[in-house]
Amino acid sequence: MVSFPNDFRIGNITISPATVLAPMAGVTDTVFRRFIRNLGGCGLIMTEFTSSHGVSAALKNSNKANRTLRRYLAFEPEEHPISAQLFGADPDVMADAARVCEDLGFDILDINFGCPVNKVVKCNGGSGLLRDLALVERLLRAVRKAISIPFTCKFRAGWNDRELVMVEMARIAEDCGLQAIALHPRTREQGYSGHADWRRIAAVKAAVKIPVIGNGDVMKPEDAMRMVKETGCDAVMIGRTAASNPWIFRQIREYLETGTYTEPTHLDRYEMMRTYYAMLVERREDDAAGKMKQFATYFTHGVRGGGQLRTAIYHAKEPAEITALVDQFFAAPEMALA
Repeated sequence: MVSFPNDFRIGNITISPATVLAPMAGVTDTVFRRFIRNLGGCGLIMTEFTSSHGVSAALKNSNKANRTLRRYLAFEPEEHPISAQLFGADPDVMADAARVCEDLGFDILDINFGCPVNKVVKCNGGSGLLRDLALVERLLRAVRKAISIPFTCKFRAGWNDRELVMVEMARIAEDCGLQAIALHPRTREQGYSGHADWRRIAAVKAAVKIPVIGNGDVMKPEDAMRMVKETGCDAVMIGRTAASNPWIFRQIREYLETGTYTEPTHLDRYEMMRTYYAMLVERREDDAAGKMKQFATYFTHGVRGGGQLRTAIYHAKEPAEITALVDQFFAAPEMALA
């Protein structure tokens, strides 16, 4: 069995187990984070990436501030330890937003230098900053000076294969006083296609002394073990896989303890959808149906006949109608719930 770290530290925060839910726009809101936390096995959860400019602007308008903070930065006590992730390109604005996150009670503050989406990159946010390391350093120093909670960043390997900057980014982060870094080893040009070259994670790990969190192409527990073995990383971060298989963190823990892990049954998936949908309805009175439709795509991945259920859900209008469709689908004899 591969040796997998039991825990790791980000500043004065101990993360156990050494697994992290990646920040994902439109996915890792408080409902999904609590859902993952309740399933067990995930050491650290992170918010959706949030615009530092949005947080700063919201502070000037109390009504907008309430909406912004509720939408992106609201969390419940059971979510600790939790990290808030910001993106932006203005050091002063980023520092102001970071102070807000600290005041809200987040355990850790993270800056996103990895998002490849055009509307973020064109504003010099996310992975757009990988072409301006001088600005990266100014941002990191401004935020480090502004807050006292542990501070981290997540970044990609570079803009493209000809402009790899992951080692430089790691060293800048360490020099600026950050307490951990996370690397997704694809480039901005790759987006989410192609192969995540874990050798780049190993190169970063060899270059710095602060903890390195590896991210990319972890789809099953065996992948998490292999990433640690091949890169020496201190923790494993999982994103897209967790949306379709939220048990992945618990499976990793099982695999470490027993050498095997349980695959979810159709009954497990049914109970998962019902639980998550109930949490959505409780939290989101106005857009619960929309989120239910979004997550139907993730949660029915690999389910026999799942396409038919997704189509029916997409045409539904009310949460109660969607829940009834799920009940009906999984109650069919061929689903063999017993």
